[in-house]
Amino acid sequence: METSSHRTDIVIFGGHGDLAFRKLMPALYNLRLAGFIDKQSRIISISRRPMNRETHIALMQSKLEEFISADIFDADFFADFSEQLEIAYIDFQDPSSYANLKIFLDMQTDRERIYYLSTASDFFGSIAQNLHTCDLITEQSRVVLEKPLGRSLDTSRKINQEVLQYFSESQIFRIDHYLGKDTVQNIMALRFSNRIFMPVWGSRDVDHIQITVAESVGVEGRAGYYDKYGAMRDMIQNHLIQLLCLVAMEPPCSLDANNVRDEKVKVLRSFRKMTPSDIEEKTVRAQYTKGFSQGEAVPGYLDSEEIKGSTTETFAAIRVDIDNWRWNGVPFYIRSGKRMREKNSEIVIHFKSVPHSIFPHEGKCLSENKLVITLQPNESINLKMMNKIPGISSDMRLQEVDLELNSHDTTKVIKHEAYERLLLDIIKNNPTLFMRLDEVEEAWKWADAIIQGWQANQSIMKTYPAGTDGPSAAVSLIAKDGRNWHEDGC
Repeated sequence: METSSHRTDIVIFGGHGDLAFRKLMPALYNLRLAGFIDKQSRIISISRRPMNRETHIALMQSKLEEFISADIFDADFFADFSEQLEIAYIDFQDPSSYANLKIFLDMQTDRERIYYLSTASDFFGSIAQNLHTCDLITEQSRVVLEKPLGRSLDTSRKINQEVLQYFSESQIFRIDHYLGKDTVQNIMALRFSNRIFMPVWGSRDVDHIQITVAESVGVEGRAGYYDKYGAMRDMIQNHLIQLLCLVAMEPPCSLDANNVRDEKVKVLRSFRKMTPSDIEEKTVRAQYTKGFSQGEAVPGYLDSEEIKGSTTETFAAIRVDIDNWRWNGVPFYIRSGKRMREKNSEIVIHFKSVPHSIFPHEGKCLSENKLVITLQPNESINLKMMNKIPGISSDMRLQEVDLELNSHDTTKVIKHEAYERLLLDIIKNNPTLFMRLDEVEEAWKWADAIIQGWQANQSIMKTYPAGTDGPSAAVSLIAKDGRNWHEDGC
């Protein structure tokens, strides 16, 4: 177990929200269990309704028992951990109520402060302003902004500028939990520490790249909220684009946060701009209709009374072209959707076929090499290669085999959730895995052009039955280039 002497006050606005219960508190519990959080640090949950400390601690125990596996949760350790838990009642927009927080923070003025804004982004500006008004922001303070950061470039800029009035850019941590996954971070290790991949990582040897984030769940009672964002704003503009940048970026000169983020911004600025004809030919948007998911009948997206007649997409697939020396001519196909056949997030690097095959295959598929980076449901990295089928035959026959590039069974590494890694980086003031302002704005510039094209009906809304792999138009999107989605085979 590691031990930390880094004393920090972690203040969670929205401390009794779903994200705090499911992800943030379990992550903080596990970090404290592993010795990454000092015993003298405090975790202060901000509630929008009054609650005494005893009730708060009892609530936190019940939520941790619900969201932490039974073999990890320990009642005796929780009794020790609970001594670090505090609660304060605040009306986000009422400056006088911040006195309830000031009481705690003024007890220890030498500590670093982390303000985690797990609230709707509409509150970010007023929270930052009231923290400043009450003199609660120090040079060692940091603020964490949860997505989504607006619905467009203009709204995102407004939110960011409101926060930047009171926090410097170096104090702001814009979080994307996908970047905390071990396998995502391993993309850089794989690319930049293994010489065998360096010469083949580009247009000479890569045919195309696919990035998929599929969810089997629907909007699950959140239709009103989801309808404001849709697949493009909720998933593609942030999660998928960040994954694409890690795959496509040039080697940074070091792992310094700004060096890494500089390279990601260069990729974003190299995205080919979408013309109206591009939006028609290279994008697909769709909504799920009623169908069957996990063996149960489920309603369609528009069956919810709150969103009758909605034009918000629950699925999007896009061909992205990058105009630079490394990736010119290599298409990136990205897609994300709800109510898909199964939950699956993966990046697939499709390498070009050999120039000429000397092996007979009688019209059957002779697969190309693929590097498959799976993020969920189970993280893994597999290199798909061709190998001789064992045994004696008149011809040498080949089969595709998987070369596993990581194995938790052999490395004996304890797996940590993405939020644990990201919270630890925030505590250590390491912004490498967080989005810089120019990254956010460049991603919105690209996404806005497509969203505006959709609003002008430059790409007709399609449908797909719940529990499937999406609309047939998404198959056509990649098939017209002579390719198939990964699960569809050669």
